[in-house]
Amino acid sequence: MVINRSRAIRALLSLGTAVTLVVVGSSVSQAASATPKPGSVCKTVQSIVKAKGKVLTCTLKNKKDKKFIWVASNPIKIAAVFSGSTTDADYTYLGLQALRSAEKRFGATTTYSENVAVPDTERVMHEYLAEGYSVIWTHGSQYYAATVKLAAENPKDTFIAEQDTKPTDAPANVWVLDRNFHLAFYPLGILAANASKSGKIGYIGGATLPFSYSEVHAVEQALADSGSTAKITPVWVGDFNDPVKAQQITSQLISQGNDFILGSLNLGMIGAFGAARAAPAGSVLITAKYTDKTTFAPKAYVTSVIYDFATPLNTILVKTKAGSKGGYVGMDFKEGIKFQAPKNVSAAIAKKATDAVAKIIAGQITVVRNVEKIG
Repeated sequence: MVINRSRAIRALLSLGTAVTLVVVGSSVSQAASATPKPGSVCKTVQSIVKAKGKVLTCTLKNKKDKKFIWVASNPIKIAAVFSGSTTDADYTYLGLQALRSAEKRFGATTTYSENVAVPDTERVMHEYLAEGYSVIWTHGSQYYAATVKLAAENPKDTFIAEQDTKPTDAPANVWVLDRNFHLAFYPLGILAANASKSGKIGYIGGATLPFSYSEVHAVEQALADSGSTAKITPVWVGDFNDPVKAQQITSQLISQGNDFILGSLNLGMIGAFGAARAAPAGSVLITAKYTDKTTFAPKAYVTSVIYDFATPLNTILVKTKAGSKGGYVGMDFKEGIKFQAPKNVSAAIAKKATDAVAKIIAGQITVVRNVEKIG
């Protein structure tokens, strides 16, 4: 099989590998695949792709002794700032999985910092810029202000900032990643409206951030749309990663008659699930977000809105490689958000929630993004 120059380039670009091709000759015979080392003979286009960013000078020969020289360009260097631990099986873990996906798809060089406090954000980002990282991703909306500030000071670099609106203050070199948590919480509200026996729904959050307010308001909209008289009581722990406080507050919510708990925490969910397990069997149901958490409380767990950050990160990197420095990428039920099939509720109740998701996708339900402060 003969691969011409344009087809070879297209094959490389389709795999997202940053490779510069310098060609002498017009065709090359495809031979057995091999993973090359610098200066070795490269057998196929695929073998070049496997090299992922190594500097290669490879010679391929066909019957006419045509020579091709491939030089792999510098890979994308991505640094991420995380608010928690990558072992949390939750939000930070999903950030790490997105970086791993970028390594695999783009041959990217990646690094990250865990448990970064907001006051330390600028210092950490400055350090990564000094080390040559040209794409900086801050995984959490609490870092937004620091990110756009540093982006304005470093227009040649690319920044990815998470937010829960479509901001107008983002510099041209900032990609705004919108998590759209209000969309995710609407079907949870539908579940709560139909599954709660007491008509009392508890919401436990971490910090009082706009996205958290939007989640509560989305549940209120779902209750109203369902014709439910149930009431939601929101409480904020003050920390997304404090299981002890989360268990104490969830226990208080349960003791006050809230029989359906909506969790919006990271590691703190361990404590919330502990409170649910301690309650009398069958008396409390609980939901989560980001990842499947069935094993934490199998008899009380209903569902999770599962997030995939690899998909939007890949979208951003493809656009960045194509020359776009910034823009807006929103997550939704078509891309990046998945509603897990509900457990421990009747099939009829589960269907109402999944039907709501389908109607959101079809545009038949519009979930209002309301970030108005509560309390």
